[in-house]
Amino acid sequence: MERWHVIATVIACYLVITLWIGLAAGRKSTSSVQGFVAGDRNFGLLVFYFVTGASMCSAFAFLGGPGWAYGRGAAAFYILSYGALGMVPWYWIGPRVADIGRNRGFVTQAQFITGRFPSRLLSVLIASLTLVAFIPYITIQIRGAGIVIEAVTEGNIPLEIGAALAYGIVTFYVMKSGVMAVGWTNTFQGVFMITIAWILGLYLPTHFYGGVGQMFDSIASARPGFLTVPGLDGNGEPWTWAGYSSAVLVSLIGVQMWPHLFMKAFTAKNNDIIRKTTILFPTFWLFLIPVFLIGFAGVLFPEKPPTSDFVLPFMIMQTDLPPLIVGLFCAGALSASMSTGDALLHGSASVVEEDAVRLFVKLDDKQAQTLMRFLIVIVGVASYLLALGDHSSLVDLLLASYGIICQLAPTVLAAIYWKRATTIGILAGLTSGVFVTTILFVSNQLTPFGLHEGILGLLTHIPVLIIVSLLTHPQREEHVEGFMGNKL
Repeated sequence: MERWHVIATVIACYLVITLWIGLAAGRKSTSSVQGFVAGDRNFGLLVFYFVTGASMCSAFAFLGGPGWAYGRGAAAFYILSYGALGMVPWYWIGPRVADIGRNRGFVTQAQFITGRFPSRLLSVLIASLTLVAFIPYITIQIRGAGIVIEAVTEGNIPLEIGAALAYGIVTFYVMKSGVMAVGWTNTFQGVFMITIAWILGLYLPTHFYGGVGQMFDSIASARPGFLTVPGLDGNGEPWTWAGYSSAVLVSLIGVQMWPHLFMKAFTAKNNDIIRKTTILFPTFWLFLIPVFLIGFAGVLFPEKPPTSDFVLPFMIMQTDLPPLIVGLFCAGALSASMSTGDALLHGSASVVEEDAVRLFVKLDDKQAQTLMRFLIVIVGVASYLLALGDHSSLVDLLLASYGIICQLAPTVLAAIYWKRATTIGILAGLTSGVFVTTILFVSNQLTPFGLHEGILGLLTHIPVLIIVSLLTHPQREEHVEGFMGNKL
């Protein structure tokens, strides 16, 4: 048996175990839409912690993180910065969102927002923005899975086939079991990828350099400035401080606004679980430290991977590790990809069905779930096709999505903290912010000081929201009271 056969067998076993967990998890929830989308609001601390962490630590982190460390040096630290701080506001926002969701039966982010700011147009707009941001994010996960499988099987299983195998399984168990599959597979995948990341992150520097300290000494000597923040931009030139800082800021603002994470507030058993998870979350993000070490281990290596995003599987293949161990390491990378991809597929279908289609078509529970399953397949296929043709950096793809997602932050905060906000103001602010962000991104125009286009979108969004709200008729006090309570 050839080396790649053993590796492929290990990966196949991992995929089968994941599929079994995903299908078995579906037996734990009811057959209602609440069960499919919100897990009957019954996630405990263990599952809630891992579904939050594993949904964020995706192929972007496990492959894109090492890729940036390898190609752009200290620029990669922006990921560590926003991840450690991004969930802090959720300690206060999350329980409030969960309370309102329980009281009013909300299961999606748009339902929460339009509960405070009633508008079909706003609901459809949020659903559309979610889908636009989700598809590149899902593309990252699918492409990441294909990269790993192609690299470790020495090209015998090409990217398109490897990605199809991994995401065929993801699509099937999400379609069958809904959010319960996401929760329990994320728990398994989270434990698996954290273990693999730390073992591999400490092994590679020791194997090639004699230790982590020796590795950084060698890099600092051979490439002065490479380890100094803010690192390099995508063209290999020094990244500006404005560009680095705005990348941290737009990601920090956007991270808790991702609809697939936001929706998880509606799955928790109680508010205490949300608060504990927020406090514990930085412990999960520590997983990025060994991931970065993997990328730095390749910086002075004489041979080069096809692209920066290939550096993790490339470095694994340069060792003399037994194929069984290589297969386990690559299964860890697949865990990162699949643990986010399943949450995104589930979230995208839930959002489109609940926040767009159901506003115009009356559906019973069975019809709603059938439609969501159909949408899971459609979104998965569309993202797969994009993954085959897209050659952008995994991190660059995610940063582009953050520009759109962070525009939801002023809307959510206004819903629970500003009584004078109005539906027209929210629509005007959100539309203007998204428009500016999209125009700057699509036109590829240089922004002032290299700022992320999402920040410029927010600088447009917030004043427009405030001015238009103050110029329009305020909402009824009793309606606002239901969302803000004693915060009036």
